[in-house]
Amino acid sequence: MKTYTLEELTDKHIGKKGTPKRDKFDKQLELDVLAYTIKEIRKAKHLTQGELGELVGVKKAQISKIENNLTDARFETILRIFRALNAKLSFRVEVDDKAFIIG
Repeated sequence: MKTYTLEELTDKHIGKKGTPKRDKFDKQLELDVLAYTIKEIRKAKHLTQGELGELVGVKKAQISKIENNLTDARFETILRIFRALNAKLSFRVEVDDKAFIIG
C-alpha cells in the first residue's frame, strides 16, 4: 500500500502551491489555526468568552465569532486578545529573499 504525505494529498485534491484554490485553502487554514489557538489559550486560562471580551473591550459574540473563524476581525482586535491572554507574539515577514522578525 502506497502512503502519501499531507503535501501530496493537498496538491492532488486542493491544488499546488501558488494556484488560487490552494492560496485560498492555505489562508483559511492559517485563520482556522489562529482561531483555535485563541480558544485553547482562553480555555487554559479558565476564562469564558464573556470574560475575555471584557478584558479586550468587545462583546462575547465577537470573541465567539473570532474563535469560530466566522468574522474578519481587525488585526488590532487580535493583538488585544493575545495581550489580554498574556501571550507573546512574534511575526516573520518575508519580502523577496529577506526575512524580518517582529516581536
